[in-house]
Amino acid sequence: MNWDQIKGQWKQYTGKAREKWGELTDDDLERAAGSRDQLVGVVQERYGIARDEAEKQVDSWSKELD
Repeated sequence: MNWDQIKGQWKQYTGKAREKWGELTDDDLERAAGSRDQLVGVVQERYGIARDEAEKQVDSWSKELD
């Protein structure tokens, strides 16, 4: 799924994001607001992983939404 679609329906996808990354808070998801870069940053920060690993996880997650 492309990020324009995800951003437009972010409220619906926050539950799926929470399933994937259970440690994300409502504030984290609100801060991401459907932005890929913001979500990558939040995942990276919350899980203490490298940016490239966070990008892989976020990209994989967005493809699973199709």
